[in-house]
Amino acid sequence: MFWEICITAIVLLPLIGAILNASIGRRLPGNFAGVLGTAFSFGSFFFGIVAFLAFKPLERQFPEIVTLFTWAEVGNFQANVAYQVDQLSLFMVMIVTGIGSLIHLYSIGYMHGNPGYARFFSYLNLFLFSMLHLVLADNLLVLFFGWEGVGLCSYLLIGFDTHKEVAANASIKAFITNRIADLAMVLGIAFTYWYTGTISFTEMESVLPESSGFLYVLPMVTAFYFIAAMGKSAQIPFHVWLPDAMAGPTPVSALIHAATMVTAGIFLIARLNFLFVLTPTVGFYITLIGTATALFAATIGVFQNDIKKVLAYSTVSQLGYMFVAMGVGAYVAGLFHLLTHAFFKALLFLGSGSVIHSLKDEQDLRNMGGLKSQMKITWVTFVLGSLAISGIPPFSGFFSKDLILEKAFNYNTLIFGLGIVTALLTSFYMFRLTFLAFDGKSRVSPSTHPHESPLTMTIPLVVLAVGAALSGFLLIPESLGGFNILERFFAPIFENKTAKLFLATALSSQPHQLAHSTEAILALLSLAAALGGLLIAWMLYLRKGVVPVAESSLTGWKKVIANKYYIDELYSLLIVEPVLFFSNFFSKVIEKKFIDRILVNTGRISSATSIVLRRLQTGAIVDYAFLIVLGTILILSLFLWRAL
Repeated sequence: MFWEICITAIVLLPLIGAILNASIGRRLPGNFAGVLGTAFSFGSFFFGIVAFLAFKPLERQFPEIVTLFTWAEVGNFQANVAYQVDQLSLFMVMIVTGIGSLIHLYSIGYMHGNPGYARFFSYLNLFLFSMLHLVLADNLLVLFFGWEGVGLCSYLLIGFDTHKEVAANASIKAFITNRIADLAMVLGIAFTYWYTGTISFTEMESVLPESSGFLYVLPMVTAFYFIAAMGKSAQIPFHVWLPDAMAGPTPVSALIHAATMVTAGIFLIARLNFLFVLTPTVGFYITLIGTATALFAATIGVFQNDIKKVLAYSTVSQLGYMFVAMGVGAYVAGLFHLLTHAFFKALLFLGSGSVIHSLKDEQDLRNMGGLKSQMKITWVTFVLGSLAISGIPPFSGFFSKDLILEKAFNYNTLIFGLGIVTALLTSFYMFRLTFLAFDGKSRVSPSTHPHESPLTMTIPLVVLAVGAALSGFLLIPESLGGFNILERFFAPIFENKTAKLFLATALSSQPHQLAHSTEAILALLSLAAALGGLLIAWMLYLRKGVVPVAESSLTGWKKVIANKYYIDELYSLLIVEPVLFFSNFFSKVIEKKFIDRILVNTGRISSATSIVLRRLQTGAIVDYAFLIVLGTILILSLFLWRAL
């Protein structure tokens, strides 16, 4: 009974908050709608802590399944609304509710005075509800409900400012891009049930050794799940929606990029690790796509002048690192970086929001500078976030990124080398952003008076800064002293029976252990890359005081990169324009000249026939008697003719 109450509270409290704000939020005084939504979010976080402590994750070896009711039952198929409480789901619950609650608190001040205030908090609460459904799901159908729920909420939040065309277009772009990838998710679920007879994760893992037919199609099925993960987590070629998602309010960007939607793809691969560990070929492609995405997005971030766009491409790049970890089978490393990234990316987005709020919606880095004297809390916390994401010790990003690079080196030295280049670019564009926004001479408009944000915005910044600084100590490599609490925490999830049964098959994805000296050298290379990027940014933007030119003024290869390699234009040429052409053709030619004419003429024939038949309905009994006699004579004549 305890687990039913606790898990139900975790999931339903944000939903209750969403319903209340949607129904009565507009009639509540002042900021009460925001306080209400934030209270329900923190309530979910509280029950998450209770569940985490009660589960005792460092001791527990098996999950707790909480079944509420039967959702669908058709023949032998049955899907329950059930939740799987284990180390992985609790890990995600703490991130989603903890960081999500801080973003709710921040939004109270940031969204103050917005005419859609209550609607905004309703959407935020609904987002948490959907994501919690996703990460706690016991089966693929419940997970898919949450999967589509976060897609819907991203559409609502990205397009929150309905009067802005750019926001409306960005929300549609995000929605459609994810729906394309989600088709693969549907196929993966269908094939999984067809071959295993179940959609439950625990049952699936137990019957896998006996499902020889499923093992035969397993590479295709895991490829479907990988494509779905690419869509949610914005990997090439589905990356195009995430930078445009910046059209939504800044707290939305923080929530999507740090705690919810984009982490769903990483979670899916982690949850289905017992399938992916048996398909090293698919793992290779995951690694390849992750590496390419990380480097690709990092190069674009170097030339962006919009403070939120820099962070958006940073997210795409960091997600690439996580996919590299998942591809090489280093699931703990990938989730470790997911945790640290959640802290420092939420911090950086909310810090950028604090700047934008202070500068009256200014987002261009060329119109900033010298803000650290007026916004000391925002500046200090933002610097901590930049140090963390750049991988400079002792901040969290150093430990999590270094672990991924170590696993990548163990897998393939070229992947490691590209990861090092990405690390250098990451450090460069992050300190380029920091120096342009907070240091040097002020380029702020004279009509604007920068000031520190209110406590509802700065308190979350401080809390997140502490997390960005300290969360890396959950997993320290042995070459630096060693502290493996996170590996012990996830041991029951990833050291599973299926992997051991198929060890021979999965052997290629199990890297050997590196020597401590090699680990230390790799860490030094990673640190050198981070410091190198910082030094280049310092020399250009702090010492020399360079102010970047507008993206439209760039030429040559710089222009190509600043314009995102013209990927959007390529998609428009190859996909959007042909679809619009055929849509117009079918609308103007096929529909109007053929289908409409057929339907209109069918109506005309029916109308003409009814006119003739209507004349037979005279209402006179004599006429009807005559027709009856005439009909009888015709029928008898027909019978006699056939008899003769």
